[in-house]
Amino acid sequence: MKKLMMICALLFSVITYANAQQGGGRMGGTPEERAKRSTDMLAEKLKLSDEQKTKVLAIYTAQGAEMTKAREAAGGDMSGMREKMTKMNDETNTKIDAVLTAEQKPAFKTWLEERKKAMEARMNGGGGK
Repeated sequence: MKKLMMICALLFSVITYANAQQGGGRMGGTPEERAKRSTDMLAEKLKLSDEQKTKVLAIYTAQGAEMTKAREAAGGDMSGMREKMTKMNDETNTKIDAVLTAEQKPAFKTWLEERKKAMEARMNGGGGK
């Protein structure tokens, strides 16, 4: 009986851990939800017009779909996937930059630099901000 209880407890722990991992990681949610969050964050930082928000949301939504396909195609090749993701992010940022006004572009560039520094800090174990 004791062994059965231990096995059940172990099984419960494994299932709980597996479900937690499927939550989407740091970004969480569907590509559409992530696109909406990114658009809202950018709209707040850059004071985007409604037309700009619509265009940026479309850009982020398309990027999310492309990244999902790239993840599935990459399988376990992390270095190849990272390279593709970096290229996709650069293309997305170029598309967004084209939507912005001359006044918004410097703020967008600053925001990108801040995000890059925060990511580097997380990668180095600094915890971000």
